[in-house]
Parts: sequence; structure tokens; C-alpha cells
Amino acid sequence: MNIEEYIESGQLELYALQQLTPAEAAEVERLAAEYPAIRAELTRVQRALGLYADAHAVTPPAGMRERVLSGFQQAVRQQAEAPAAAPQAAPVVPPAPAPEAVVRPISAPAQTTAGSAFRWLAIAASVALLLSLGANWLLYARLQDSQHELSLAQARQETYAAGMQAVEKRLATRTSELGVLRDEQFRTVVMTGTAQAPGARAKVMYNPATRAVYVDVHNLPAAPSGKQYQLWALDKSKPVDAGMLSQAAAAGDSLQRMKDIASAQAFAITLEDEGGHPTPTMAALTVMGQML
Repeated sequence: MNIEEYIESGQLELYALQQLTPAEAAEVERLAAEYPAIRAELTRVQRALGLYADAHAVTPPAGMRERVLSGFQQAVRQQAEAPAAAPQAAPVVPPAPAPEAVVRPISAPAQTTAGSAFRWLAIAASVALLLSLGANWLLYARLQDSQHELSLAQARQETYAAGMQAVEKRLATRTSELGVLRDEQFRTVVMTGTAQAPGARAKVMYNPATRAVYVDVHNLPAAPSGKQYQLWALDKSKPVDAGMLSQAAAAGDSLQRMKDIASAQAFAITLEDEGGHPTPTMAALTVMGQML
């Protein structure tokens, strides 16, 4: 049994005020006999109530005692003087004026009960606060998880969007390349490998009307570090720079738009230093083809 909790419950104060049922009063008396702490607290409560009653007792009005005695003596004389045969009514003692009772609140037990109630309210508030903190923490954790999941979803969406953009761009490129290959205005120049690269193959699509030039690599040896392939247009045997091949174009991944050429009868590719050279290195000639 929690003795302190029982003492704080207010049962002892209600017992001292005779506000308990017989069963509850018997329970208080049993516990007081069994536990010295409860018995001591009950004694303290009863003593406090007794001191309070003494301090707030009503003093009878002056002359009250004399009036009561005078009335009693008068009633006795009247009874003695009355004839014996005639039964007399019982003497009526005039009631003494009752002192005006002053009802005042019992502060000590009320304070004790109020203190107990306040402690219970404080405990309840603490429990409510803890529950509120727990609920807030749970909501915060769920919010963090939701934000994390949202960030992941946004990252996946951005990755998907970037992938879609890449696919759309590649599709647009392929569509453009297909248009070039199907355009009858483009003339195809097939370039075959030289002694330096017998297995090399490439094509040039040239539109004399628009001067547009595209190169389509079928097979070129991988360019060494620091080297890059360069396209040349031969106009009346004079080489004209048509631009540098990108790594993707040199690998045959896609068509590459080159520099516009006004006039050409043949095309060739050489392996030059990275960034190109103003004139072709004939020793590095890789593929070459004439326009038919």
C-alpha cells in the first residue's frame, strides 16, 4: 500500500469531518491502527480541527445564564403553588435566545483537500504534457520520414525527367539524321581506309545547295591520347578544313554536322594533334573518297 498516496487522498480529513460512509470510516480506523504514519496524520488532522473549532467557538450573550436560571426557578414555584388535584401542564421553560451562529469555512481541511486536488491536477497535467510531447515527437518523426520520402520522390522524378530529356534529345537527333539520310539533295561520299588504316570506313553526306556537310563513321581506329580526327574537303585538289570530329562521332555513335563547304570533289580524314591543324598531315591520312 502507498501510505503517502493514501494520506494525500483527503480521506483522513473527511473522516475527521464525519463525511465518510460507515464502511469508509471503518477502513480509515483499520488503516490508522495498522500504520503508525496514518494514525499520526489522523491525530494531527483531528487536533487541527479541534484548534480551529476552539478558535471559532461562539461566546453566549451576556446574561444568558441568569435568564435561563430565572425561568427555571419561576417554573418550579408555579408547580409548587398549584392545587394537587388539578393536574398542571408541564412547566414550559422559555427558550433562551439562541446565539447567532456564525458559519465560517473550515480552512485547514479545505486547504489540505485543495492541496491534494492541486497535486493530482499537477500530476495529471504532467502526464498530459508527457503525452503531448510524445505525440509531437511522433508527428515530427513522421514528418521527417515524409519529407525524406518526398525528397527521394523528387530526386527520382528529376532523374526520370533528365532521362526523358536525354531520350527526347537523342530521338530528335536520330530523327534529324534520318532526315539527312533520306534527303535526296544530299550526295553520299564513301571513304575507305588507306594503308595506315585498311579497315577504316566512313561516309560524308554533302548538300551542294545548302553547303551542309555530315560525317558518318563506320569504323575508325581509336584516336591516341592527344590526337583527334579532322575532316578535309578537297576542292580542285586544295584541302579545306571541314572541322574536327567529336569523340562520339569518331566512335560511330551518331552523325556529326561539320563546317559548311561551298564546293568539293572529294573528302578525307586525317589523324591530327588535338584541336586540329591548318593543313592535313598526309602521313596520317586515314580514309579518303571521291564524290561520284
